[in-house]
Amino acid sequence: MTIKFLKPFVKDYTKLPSLQRRKTDEQLEHLKQNIRHPALKAHKMSHREEIWEARIDYHYRMTFNVKGSIIIMRRVGTHEIYRKP
Repeated sequence: MTIKFLKPFVKDYTKLPSLQRRKTDEQLEHLKQNIRHPALKAHKMSHREEIWEARIDYHYRMTFNVKGSIIIMRRVGTHEIYRKP
């Protein structure tokens, strides 16, 4: 799959602590290979079924859309990103 990044994702990513950036990079690799990788715990958001969410670690998440074979990364950060996923 191909991954594209929206500006809010890039902005969020640059604000992440270095450890979370490294974990995000690892999870993005999993996402490219298999959207159902167990480490991601990816699923569609409730009440926002066009938006998916995936786990980075206990406190950090990322949101994305899937359009065919393209994954569009929307946001990354703490649970605060759910306010505007």
